[in-house]
Amino acid sequence: MTDNLQELLVKPHPGPANAVIFLSGSGSNAEEVLKFTVSRTDAPYVLKALVTDAPETSRARELGQNYGLPVIEEDIRKFYHDNGEKRVSIATPRGQELRQQWTDRLRERLKPLQVDFAIFAGFVPLTNIAEDFPCLNVHPGDLTYLKDGARYLVGLHTIPVERAILEGLDYLRSSVILVRPYSGKGEDMDNGALLGISEEVPVDVSESELAELRQVAAARPAVRPVGGYQDKLAAVAKEYQERLKVGGDWKVLPRVVWDFASGRYAEDAAGQLYYRLGQKWHPVETVIFSGDSREPIFAGSEM
Repeated sequence: MTDNLQELLVKPHPGPANAVIFLSGSGSNAEEVLKFTVSRTDAPYVLKALVTDAPETSRARELGQNYGLPVIEEDIRKFYHDNGEKRVSIATPRGQELRQQWTDRLRERLKPLQVDFAIFAGFVPLTNIAEDFPCLNVHPGDLTYLKDGARYLVGLHTIPVERAILEGLDYLRSSVILVRPYSGKGEDMDNGALLGISEEVPVDVSESELAELRQVAAARPAVRPVGGYQDKLAAVAKEYQERLKVGGDWKVLPRVVWDFASGRYAEDAAGQLYYRLGQKWHPVETVIFSGDSREPIFAGSEM
């Protein structure tokens, strides 16, 4: 039954959806969305602004100028510093309080834009802005890959890529999820509705190299050092993450954004994801995006 489906994008106005792009760094994923959007004349959304937490180091200003978009700047490091904190963190009650205050400032800046949904394109800070409108996030891991019934290729930095390599997988995929508001629990991360995955990006690691990388992983300290692990596994994972960005992120994110703004996603009361083909809704696990083709993975089927 599809009578009680709730579309994931609900607009209180006619016409295209109002969207904003959030970024913290190089902006390569944001730029791919921008290029994809301007290359077409019938986009179902209008990009209203770029948003950055790192105005001095991100490419937000450059991209805003290049694409004629306003840039909303809320410098999170400066905000924490101005409020007596040396580090940007939510590890303490004070840090969590400041994060909420910073998010509230951002909310006020966004209000005039009447945002319908947002695109997280390399946006670092955890924020509950996802409570206000849907937020799409691209993730460097195949979230259809499960262990003990749970998504396994999760986490920050190069962790998903490292896990895929150490599992002996011969491919990587990027995933686009609907962001859940952050509740303070780590398990909330990367667990939103899986809207789309990229085609496979090959991994070519020999058996001997894989054995060496597993030894490196086993020898690591339990706590990740500041600046990350400076070892061979980290270097290999970083190289493959760059490949995945080009072959995965840049392919799947713009197209999921397009389909999301076109109203092609919905959920039922139990949280089952649906994807619209023509005028008919289908229960799906996700959708594989390969070029401009879509391959729904119907619920209950195996990849």
